Amino acid sequence: QVQLVESGGGLVQAGGSLRLSCAASGRTFSRAGMAWFRQAPGQERTFVAAINWSGGSISYADSVKGRFTISRDNAKNTVYLQMNSLKPEDTATYYCAANGGVTTGLSYVYDYWGQGTQVTVSS
Repeated sequence: QVQLVESGGGLVQAGGSLRLSCAASGRTFSRAGMAWFRQAPGQERTFVAAINWSGGSISYADSVKGRFTISRDNAKNTVYLQMNSLKPEDTATYYCAANGGVTTGLSYVYDYWGQGTQVTVSS
């Protein structure tokens, strides 16, 4: 079992930055593939970024490439999402997710999900 708790969301002006954190509990975290997804009101949940267990394989959605950076610290059981140059269209609830170790943007591959943290970007 892996339990995930996100933090770091908030209100920021366009062009600003936020760093999201996802703290994981469970002895399998260091081998888990991790990802961030987001869901805006009235829209489907979409892929943002993913990272494999070692950090050697990373994937981003086209909409965030060059602005967002995913990373992980296995010693702290934490995965991060550094978000720069934020835009109003980045406004959403951001979810952390974990799977068995692969890097993928397919939500159905992820077995564990956090409760989400709200990010609001004002124009």
